[in-house]
Amino acid sequence: MRFAVSLLVFICVASIIGTVLPQNQVSATYIDQFGPFWYALFDTFAIWHVYNSWWFLLIMAFLVVSTSLCLLRNTPKMVKDMRSFREHVRGSSLRAFHHKVEASSSQTVEAGAGRLQQLLEKQGYKVKVRIDGDSRLIAAKKGSSNKLGYIFAHASIVVICVGGILDSELPVRLQVWLGGKAPITENMLIADVPESGRLSAANPSYRANMLVPEGGQSSHGIVSTGEGVLVQPLPFSIKLAKFDVEYYSTGMPSSFKSYVEVHDPETNARFERVIEVNEPLRYKGVTVYQSSFDDGGSSVDFKAYPLTGTARDTFDVSSTVGDRADITLNASTQPTPLRLEVSGLRVINVENLQVNADPQPRAVLEHVASVTGSATSTRQENLRNVGPSVQYRLIGADGQSYEYNNYMMPMVLDGGPVFLAGVRRNASDNYQYIRIPADSNSSLNAFMDLRAALNDPALRNEAAVAFAAENSSSPEQRALLESAAAGALEAFAAGGFNAILARVPDAERERFLSFAVPMIQLSLTRLRDIDRARRGLAPINYEGADGPRETQWLQQALLALANLTDYPAPVLLTPTNFNHIEASVFQVARSPGKNTVYLGCLFLVIGVFSMFYVRDRRIWVWIQPQGTGSHWLAAMTSQRRNLDFNHEFDRFQTAVKKLST
Repeated sequence: MRFAVSLLVFICVASIIGTVLPQNQVSATYIDQFGPFWYALFDTFAIWHVYNSWWFLLIMAFLVVSTSLCLLRNTPKMVKDMRSFREHVRGSSLRAFHHKVEASSSQTVEAGAGRLQQLLEKQGYKVKVRIDGDSRLIAAKKGSSNKLGYIFAHASIVVICVGGILDSELPVRLQVWLGGKAPITENMLIADVPESGRLSAANPSYRANMLVPEGGQSSHGIVSTGEGVLVQPLPFSIKLAKFDVEYYSTGMPSSFKSYVEVHDPETNARFERVIEVNEPLRYKGVTVYQSSFDDGGSSVDFKAYPLTGTARDTFDVSSTVGDRADITLNASTQPTPLRLEVSGLRVINVENLQVNADPQPRAVLEHVASVTGSATSTRQENLRNVGPSVQYRLIGADGQSYEYNNYMMPMVLDGGPVFLAGVRRNASDNYQYIRIPADSNSSLNAFMDLRAALNDPALRNEAAVAFAAENSSSPEQRALLESAAAGALEAFAAGGFNAILARVPDAERERFLSFAVPMIQLSLTRLRDIDRARRGLAPINYEGADGPRETQWLQQALLALANLTDYPAPVLLTPTNFNHIEASVFQVARSPGKNTVYLGCLFLVIGVFSMFYVRDRRIWVWIQPQGTGSHWLAAMTSQRRNLDFNHEFDRFQTAVKKLST
């Protein structure tokens, strides 16, 4: 029993862990929180799903067996002891009791026994009288239900553990181990799932997830087990008519609810309900909880901008969240298309724009600002909605992929409107964003034209010649500036500032940046003018009213071009339109163990109350003839001889002496 109590304490500690630590999350969440070493250690004990771990269920099963055997062995003895008056105690043994009283009385044995019996019954004792010749033994008991406390307390452990086992994954696992069920590990439609991947509709206990898009209907839940899933049929179907979600000013959802229509195919009954957090739907022994919400297959339209070579032509791409699409850039240079997987659409993004990290080293930013004045200093911004964003993956022919997060609308950063294009390698990493300046039409066209021009060697040479002609005073100086500008533009186009600084010793980098950055920026100005002239566009007047804005745009473009060399995709996809479809995520549970646990809790309350507040007390009075009167010997005992018991004995002692006279 001591070992069982120790295990019960261990279960309580494990339950605290399961309550504090979010359960059944993806592995990346725990790796980010604890690190690879502690994740591997904790994963050994399966603390990510404590209540369904093998050791937790084994301990509960042991407690059920151990405590059940204890009850089977001791309950009959306790019940027998509760009914017994122990009237066969010998008179001589009563003198060994600590709480005893003796008295002589002039009353006869029969008269004294009658008066004592009336006294004890008046005080609530059950009395039994045994006649032994001329003597009488009065045996009395009170509070025998104290033994029920031990029985109910131990039974509560069994009942609660049984309820916990019923609501665990054990019933599903038993069907996998013994019932021939095989979890599905590959993607397929529910209609294509074989019988081995389906649980019975009469499954006594399960906890499944169900995703229903707006306008959609489902009558199946998905039960996760092991490395796969099983399909759980429901006794009814749910159609999501409408989904409502409200947000706080921080962008976090404040409430969300689902307006559903329930159809019972057995009775053909239909009714409407509203399911929201803490207000589930209960029907036919199944409880449907509002768990969260997700995308229900929104369609997204992109405009694709090529990022390699001198290509400028854009093209449109359409896809659906959760689906895949192929993107072919150039059949001659890239015969294998890129695979696009749109993973998410967020229509609301509340951001604190002040916390965005600088896209370039501080030394580079300072030299860029020195050309046109400081426009890169951060300023306090309040939280605000910056519009929709789309997350997607691009998978190349080699199977390598990155995750991208692009915003649909420009936002004001660094003093001007920019588009944010984020990229990361793994889901555990933070997005690294490139800030691409928007033109006067709030588009990326001007920047992409400048990018294509920078990758054109002929245009770069023309820009270098124009830069040298404007900033030289002699033919020798002009030749040197032309060569330096051409080399700097070529290196910048290939690898940004990192490619330029790679050729410079560390001690000379600061001095080198002081003339290299302004030279590249002024060369880009000439490059932009030459490219616009070739396309028949009017030159930009940097001295006019729009001059400061155009100069700042060029500064932002310089930083964006420097970062674009590290962008791993050959194409930039910017969302242009979408059709948002919400989906509600329900948790569907059949938990017969819940009522069992409630029953166990009731047993525990009864047991604790009985053990602590009901005191088992027994009294024996041996009455023997003495001359013409009688001699009384009484003893009193209890399992807990506390101060209250001593006071009760004092009252009993006074009453016996009073009756004897």
